[in-house]
Amino acid sequence: MSDAEVFRASALTRVYRMGEVEVHALRGVDLVLYGGELVVLLGPSGSGKSTLLNILGGLDRPSAGTVTVHGHDLTAAGEGELTAFRRHFVGFVFQFYNLIPSLTARENVAIVTEIARDPMAPEAALELVGLGGRLDHFPSQLSGGEQQRVAIARAIAKRPQVLLCDEPTGALDSKTGITVLEVLERVNEEFGTTIAIITHNADIASMAHRVIHFKDGLIDAVECNTQRRRARELSW
Repeated sequence: MSDAEVFRASALTRVYRMGEVEVHALRGVDLVLYGGELVVLLGPSGSGKSTLLNILGGLDRPSAGTVTVHGHDLTAAGEGELTAFRRHFVGFVFQFYNLIPSLTARENVAIVTEIARDPMAPEAALELVGLGGRLDHFPSQLSGGEQQRVAIARAIAKRPQVLLCDEPTGALDSKTGITVLEVLERVNEEFGTTIAIITHNADIASMAHRVIHFKDGLIDAVECNTQRRRARELSW
């Protein structure tokens, strides 16, 4: 982990209109994420975690406030800039794996590597997540944990500086979830990738450098873990 800022969010607000109702998903959030940091975002559903990650990842825009990436104003970026940012700078991992059923594990990863600037070989990315022997298996031939690891391989194969993970273990049992977290831990340590993990699972927080608690669209508290636990030491 370094002292270099990757993201700086200032006074972020996001309001959605649902018919006649305004939903305030974020209510003025200030946050800095640092290079090589592993951060866990905790909080109940509707507290603003996913909205924040979507804005940081260039999938959504704030109603007010700014996000800078290495000092560059992301909120002022045009659609072309945002597309390039998503393509080259940031990787996404979601609760549901979003694999293409008709493609093998290798082909699912190759979708990303074919458009990236300096990608890993799909085989190398799958080897990194422990699936070197499953290259030509289709999603239907893989377990849930294996499919999530393919999704992580796809996300990291373009060598992103940042990996944004929204409930990556939410659909998995404890043992399989820990395997997935071990992969994320390895990516953070070996590549220095900044990783933000949204979860409802408070046990996962103990492996983070920092834990950011959300409540009602605001950051409620921030904790630093002086004694971090390894993913393999977790249980729930």
